[in-house]
Amino acid sequence: MAPTPDREKVVLHPLVLLSVVDHYNRVARDTKKRVVGVLLGEVHKGVVDVSNSFALPFEEDDHDPNIWFLDHSFLEGMYRMMKKVNAREKVVGWYSTGPKIREADININQLLTRFSDVSPVLVICEVEPKEIGLPFTAYYAVDEVREDGTDKSQKVFISVPTEVGQTEAEEIGVEHLLRDVKDATISTLATDVGAKLEALKGLTSRLQEMQQYMQLVLDGRLPINQDIMTYFQDIFNLLPNMNVESLASSLAVKSNDMMMVPCLATLHILLLIALDPDLVCAFVSCNNCSQEQ
Repeated sequence: MAPTPDREKVVLHPLVLLSVVDHYNRVARDTKKRVVGVLLGEVHKGVVDVSNSFALPFEEDDHDPNIWFLDHSFLEGMYRMMKKVNAREKVVGWYSTGPKIREADININQLLTRFSDVSPVLVICEVEPKEIGLPFTAYYAVDEVREDGTDKSQKVFISVPTEVGQTEAEEIGVEHLLRDVKDATISTLATDVGAKLEALKGLTSRLQEMQQYMQLVLDGRLPINQDIMTYFQDIFNLLPNMNVESLASSLAVKSNDMMMVPCLATLHILLLIALDPDLVCAFVSCNNCSQEQ
């Protein structure tokens, strides 16, 4: 019997992602170990809003996945202190740097239910992502029962949709942080082009995933999932009809208008340099001074 989750979505705030990366760099950087921590937030109408987190002392055996240690007393003490700061934040789940689900995760998840009023979610964060897209995935444990009823029900993890959410204060903080880490030698145009290139690569990877899924269904290796087919149909219905001449003309005019401004600006700079050679010397000397500083 297919399990039905009661968690519709997991929203992760930037502060949580920064805390996970900091935890990993302090404890398990340049190793094969993973780090584990607790997620704090609220649950409203099936949406898990994760706004805070804290790290946990955690150890596990590399050879036997059933041997692991998690400091209960540290968890209880930290949660009590966190509750004094913000009483609205409750334990809603836990995170792991994975990078995949492991055999002991079901038992760890079962342990976290003792400290949470709701069924906890598992968020696996990839601190060194190799693919384009969100660097985390969320899972929710449900009871799975076989249709013939031959086996007892057992806990299994199923995937939950994820997204990044932020408040106005967090948005300002992230903008200032990105401003500090931005390379000043790279122009804004190059940054914009690079961002668009990364977005196109991400879109290509998602389309390839869709193609692989459809091929597996056609080969009979996977059953048809009507929910996935509905999403595919919605995507195709939202695509613009480029066969309409008025739409194609409007897009072309808008694209030309947007590219006219940088083109005129480039021509203006080249004209000034051609008319006044001293500007070239001033520009070169200014760049040399900035590099020496």
